[in-house]
Amino acid sequence: MAQATFDKVLVEGFGPSEGSALRIKQAVLVVLGIALLTVAAQIKFPVPGSPVPVNLGTFAVLTIGAAYGPRLGLATIIAYMGIGALGFDIFAGSSAESNGLTYMMGGTGGYLVGYVMAVAALGWFARLGWDRSAPKMAVVMLVGNALIYIPGLLWLGQLYGWDQPILAWGLTPFVVGDLLKLALAALLLPSVWKLVGKARG
Repeated sequence: MAQATFDKVLVEGFGPSEGSALRIKQAVLVVLGIALLTVAAQIKFPVPGSPVPVNLGTFAVLTIGAAYGPRLGLATIIAYMGIGALGFDIFAGSSAESNGLTYMMGGTGGYLVGYVMAVAALGWFARLGWDRSAPKMAVVMLVGNALIYIPGLLWLGQLYGWDQPILAWGLTPFVVGDLLKLALAALLLPSVWKLVGKARG
C-alpha cells in the first residue's frame, strides 16, 4: 500500500524551522491569523431576509487552513473562537448586545463549527501538497466550503425549524460570492508558492 508524501505547508517555507525562533514565529503567525480572521469577518454585507451576513470570513478561514497546516491552523482558529467566546466583538454579526457564547449559539453557530472542520481539512490537504496546484486547490476549497455549510445549515434548521427557508437563508444568497472567494483563494496559494520558490532559487 502506497504511503502519502507529506510536504511543507506555506508558512514552513520561510523563516526559522526549529528551536525557540520557530516557536516565536508560530506565535506571531497565530496572532496575525486571528487579526486576519477578525478583519475579514467585519467586512460584511447583510442579506435581506437572512440571519447570516455575507463576509470575507470564509476566505480567511480557508486561506489560513491551507497556509498554516492542520496543527497551527487549528491553534489559530481555536484561539479565535476562544477570544470570541470571551465576548470580544470579532465575529461577523456580533455586537454589544449579542456577543460571546450568546452570539456563538445563534444563527452562525453551525458555521463557526464548520470553520474548525474546514481549517483541519485544508491543512491536511496542504500537507499533502495540494496547495501548490490551482486545480487541486479549487477542489480542496470546494470541500472546505462544504464542511462550513453542512453544519451551518443543520444548525439553522435546528435553531429556527425545518419549516423555515433554511437554504434561502444560509446557502443560496452566498453561492456566487463564495465561488469568487474560492477561485481567488485557489489561485493565491500556488502563486505565493511560486514566489517562495523563486526567492529561494
